[in-house]
Amino acid sequence: MCDWRYRKNRDAVDARIQQGLKAEYLEHEDVVLEKTQQQLNEYFNHERKVFEIPLLMVGTPFQKSVWKRLLKIPFGQTASYLELARAIGNTKAVRAVASANGANAHSIIVPCHRIIGSNGKLVGYAGGTETKAKLLGLEFDLFN
Repeated sequence: MCDWRYRKNRDAVDARIQQGLKAEYLEHEDVVLEKTQQQLNEYFNHERKVFEIPLLMVGTPFQKSVWKRLLKIPFGQTASYLELARAIGNTKAVRAVASANGANAHSIIVPCHRIIGSNGKLVGYAGGTETKAKLLGLEFDLFN
């Protein structure tokens, strides 16, 4: 499930966050982390459709606009990269939208898995299309 492309992308996202925050990663207990774990467990146990945790997004203003728009895609629905570009007011930025989507550090919570190709196919997910299909399957099974 976790191949070298995912690891390479994850490492790049982590490096960007560390540099942007001028911070180191520390493993520790935290109220927000506990709430995040609880809400993710609820999501995977078919008990949650919307996350309610604070997010700190580290990226360019363009990336942040894409990620904020991703948060507006309802549970159990999908959109194409073109539709996402259109929603942020820049239909010519489809590739940049795809790149920002791939740089999303809050996968699942900021639902980049809900973005599909214009032809309806599953494309471009850092965790792999098999994982994307499972996440969408979880949501569509719950939604119907």
